[in-house]
Amino acid sequence: MLDDVRRLSRRTRRERNRRRDRYLSLNGVNLKTSESPWSVLRTSSVESLSQKELKNPTNGRRDMGNKTTSNANQSSSKPKDHLYKILVIGDLGTGKTSIIKRYVHRFFTQHYRATIGVDFALKVLHWDENTLIRLQLWDIAGQERYGNMTRVYYKEAVGAFIVFDVTRRNTFESVTNWKSDLDSKVQLPNGAPIPCVLLANKCDQQEEGIITNPGKMDDYCAENGFTAWFETSARDNINIDEAAKSLVEKILEFDNVINNDVRKGDQFSLTKDSTQANGRKFCSC
Repeated sequence: MLDDVRRLSRRTRRERNRRRDRYLSLNGVNLKTSESPWSVLRTSSVESLSQKELKNPTNGRRDMGNKTTSNANQSSSKPKDHLYKILVIGDLGTGKTSIIKRYVHRFFTQHYRATIGVDFALKVLHWDENTLIRLQLWDIAGQERYGNMTRVYYKEAVGAFIVFDVTRRNTFESVTNWKSDLDSKVQLPNGAPIPCVLLANKCDQQEEGIITNPGKMDDYCAENGFTAWFETSARDNINIDEAAKSLVEKILEFDNVINNDVRKGDQFSLTKDSTQANGRKFCSC
């Protein structure tokens, strides 16, 4: 019985040794070396691991550090996102909705219903590589100047367009009333009027009144506190983008005034990263 156990044990050791030798030979280990086969196997495994680390040096903690640095760089390069509330006001039928549709959605149609109350549109501007500007355009109905809701509509606005129709002289005569109403209901934190650009719309049609004399228009805008004026056409897409750019540039000039009064968590925030306006701009259609 004891002899049978010994023979079985020797046979098991031989089989185990054969499997070991076969494994070592398959892995290219020289069995004639004076060094222990198992020590050679351990050395080979360590060298193989070192080669893998050299091929991929971003393992373990170093990889975590690289990810952290990458995330930090991505967050630092993310553009600042700002929202500006812009009013678009003027008499009924002057083309306020058409201007907004042309500017935001890049299309024009003559089949518009009169705006009731207020409508909204959002325009995104990639101002520069560090600044993303969202213009929230409030399209306020022409008859609202005589209502009680305009103070609510005007609240927190930082800029405005007043629109008149160059083919209807009475719409220009109403501009002064719109400007006075605007200045009485919304101001910058220092008490100054918000930037306002005058749009002489439908310049693709026959003009009448003071608009035919650019010099008088310059004097009129200076006397009434307009930052600039443009002849525009929603149908032919004349000076729409230029007028909006002029207004945004003027808003950015008041960055310090507005931000010094902005409470933490307020909706609107202005930055100094953008180019300031250089004087007034006006159109030569």
